[in-house]
Amino acid sequence: MSRIGKRPVSIPSGVEVNVNENNLVTVKGPKGTLANQISPEMDIKIENNEVVVNRPSDNKKHRALHGLSRSLVSNMIEGVTKGYSKNLELVGVGYRASKKGKNLVLNVGYSHPVEIEQPDSIEIEVPENTKITVKGINKQLVGQMAARIRAVREPEPYLAKGIRYEGEYIRRKEGKTGK
Repeated sequence: MSRIGKRPVSIPSGVEVNVNENNLVTVKGPKGTLANQISPEMDIKIENNEVVVNRPSDNKKHRALHGLSRSLVSNMIEGVTKGYSKNLELVGVGYRASKKGKNLVLNVGYSHPVEIEQPDSIEIEVPENTKITVKGINKQLVGQMAARIRAVREPEPYLAKGIRYEGEYIRRKEGKTGK
């Protein structure tokens, strides 16, 4: 039995959750509105100010969807109340980031600056020229945008230069002379 799927998701005050008959879950909160189509095989109900996800049977597919559906609803509720953010840091001589209108401009050792367009639902901030913060209410989009920024110059194992998540551990390798 899914331990995550069994736990109900409490709805905080100021948050409104609606579930259609096709399992289209809509969550409205102080930071915005999110909607997600959950698998129609799952049974989603709102009881006692909590969202409860039940599965119809114990087959493998339903067990997998049970925890996933509950996590998606939980992430939506947390997103409209607190929001999500990912912090990135640039490590390397001359590596810097800046904002140009809505675009993020990265100078990371290429012969040209790399521009990344900011989507409407995501907010990108540059508090320092070596730090980038990606914020939003949709956990999946925030993580995807942070991964796209990191992919411009992934950290390499010899000098650990590149764009990495804050607190990310980079496994280092010895150079040619190290024996």
